[in-house]
Amino acid sequence: MRALILTLFLLLSPLPAVARDVAGQFDYYVLALSWQPGWCRSTGDARQAPECRTGTGRGFTVHGLWPQHEQGWPQNCDTPHRDPSRRQSQEMGDIMGSGGLAWHQWQKHGRCSGMAADAYYRATREALAQVTIPAILDELEQDITLSPMVIEEAFLEANPVMQPDGITVICRDGSLSEVRICLTRDLDLRNCAPDVRRDCSRPRVRMEAVR
Repeated sequence: MRALILTLFLLLSPLPAVARDVAGQFDYYVLALSWQPGWCRSTGDARQAPECRTGTGRGFTVHGLWPQHEQGWPQNCDTPHRDPSRRQSQEMGDIMGSGGLAWHQWQKHGRCSGMAADAYYRATREALAQVTIPAILDELEQDITLSPMVIEEAFLEANPVMQPDGITVICRDGSLSEVRICLTRDLDLRNCAPDVRRDCSRPRVRMEAVR
């Protein structure tokens, strides 16, 4: 009987509050650049995504600007700022592929920046402007396979201030998925924390041609 009473007490007791991530409390940013032709082949074509139509001519696009801790990252933070308007999100389509992605990135990551939505979107553009994308990759005219190290070295050559620990190459199912670049809160290049420095382990990856 005593064991039954204890069990009922534990079941009926309120659960401890789960700590929420706090907007504005983070250490640095990760700028994630997706290889859009690969995403289109694996996902976007089946969705008939407009950004995957022939003639869009996009190679790397912005996946997101992600606040990071030195270990781990915040997401879905409470914020006093209003969500962006549909127009504001749609205007990000030129660098992100679609307004829907921009909206999703605001909800999951932008709310943790501590900034208003328009300021976060501006910061995303400013972060992209800090990085020179190698033209030889961004204008790819045919499918190729190459070492992830070659992709990293192309970015390092195009961005002399960037350090090898400041960039990581991500692959999925044998194809390039994205390149992630670490930036300070002031959007200067910096090295990534160890939990972000997880390069693709495949000897070679596929890069699909830009459409």
